[in-house]
Amino acid sequence: MSDKIFILKSKDGKPLKLDTAIDVEPYISSLKGNTTVEEIRLGGNTLGIEACRALGEILKSNKNLKVFKADDIFTGRLISEIPDALTALLTPLLDLPHLHTVDLSDNAFGGRLAEPLRDFYSKAGPLRHLLLNNNGLGPAGGTIVANAIRDLASLKATNSSFPPLETIVCGRNRLENGSMDAWAAAYAAHKTLKTVKMVQNGIRQEGIDKLLRDGLSKCAGLETVDLQDNTFTSYGATALATVVTGWSDMVELAVGDCLLGARGGTILAEALGQGKNKAIQTLRLQFNEIDAKGVEALERAVKQSLPVLRLMELNGNKFSEDDVAISALREIFENRGFGELDELDELEEESDEDEDEDEDEEEDDEKEDIVKDAEDEEQKKVPQRKDAVVDELADILGGTKI
Repeated sequence: MSDKIFILKSKDGKPLKLDTAIDVEPYISSLKGNTTVEEIRLGGNTLGIEACRALGEILKSNKNLKVFKADDIFTGRLISEIPDALTALLTPLLDLPHLHTVDLSDNAFGGRLAEPLRDFYSKAGPLRHLLLNNNGLGPAGGTIVANAIRDLASLKATNSSFPPLETIVCGRNRLENGSMDAWAAAYAAHKTLKTVKMVQNGIRQEGIDKLLRDGLSKCAGLETVDLQDNTFTSYGATALATVVTGWSDMVELAVGDCLLGARGGTILAEALGQGKNKAIQTLRLQFNEIDAKGVEALERAVKQSLPVLRLMELNGNKFSEDDVAISALREIFENRGFGELDELDELEEESDEDEDEDEDEEEDDEKEDIVKDAEDEEQKKVPQRKDAVVDELADILGGTKI
């Protein structure tokens, strides 16, 4: 391992439980005054308040630190401990001029723990990459964080030495529609963003529309957009089709499992066919109820307007694997010598009755039912193992261990 990377770990590889300064000192003594280390990894251990304070004091001396990874560091801690412990770690980071990446993912912060995040994000001038995934923020906490990110743009504008923000990863945080005004404003303030990932946040079509039209549309240099496992319907798909043509540098567009619907899939495909997204290499569209008409439009788009596409995910949609357009797509990739479709092993073929329906009149009614079912289902399936812990925290005032 390079001497530029410090990893907090035990000799036997087991997770460390460090409560006090005495507990943590043997493991971090090499960091004192260390100007060589550029990356610190704390993940997989559990740190108490005093241990974090001791580490925070040492962090002040790591003047060349560039990457700070503190994912999954509070498992088993009292909810009352985490704010002070988090503040003890984050505050010293504000004095490190080269720190460009901070990862706080997989920590059960909840909405009440958004305040320390606000104090840090609004002042972190050197920050370029912000990773905050699976923290259970909720709409209220998400709004606080988004507002802090918006304020960060104002700070960066005051100092030319501060680099632009490039990456925001904020998935599995139950952000929902209630925080989308704030997130749209945050994205509009950071027009230099290249990567945005907000998967599985319970965002509905109105929130998606707001996020895309008022926020992400302002970021012309986006290269990766991942909004998978939120709810678009044709309403959100229309918004995406409207803004996607402004992302000429787009390399990956991921909107799998977003209920684009037959009409939405076709609308998006036609937008991609306009020839304004020639840099796309990965297109994730699985489980969206895209039908044969949509696949035909996608085939035209790939052939005419997506010359460097290397992966298209279409599994779980409503067409036959034997569809002519699928054969044509495979032939296009074969002729190019690169590119592929994913395994189409979970397709749902359209029935003759479906094909004969009046799409304009009946799809809207169908989508209303689908969205309602999706809302009910998401309450059951979105919270995974760590999310369940977060939900428990949301109902606890303090003093109970997670």
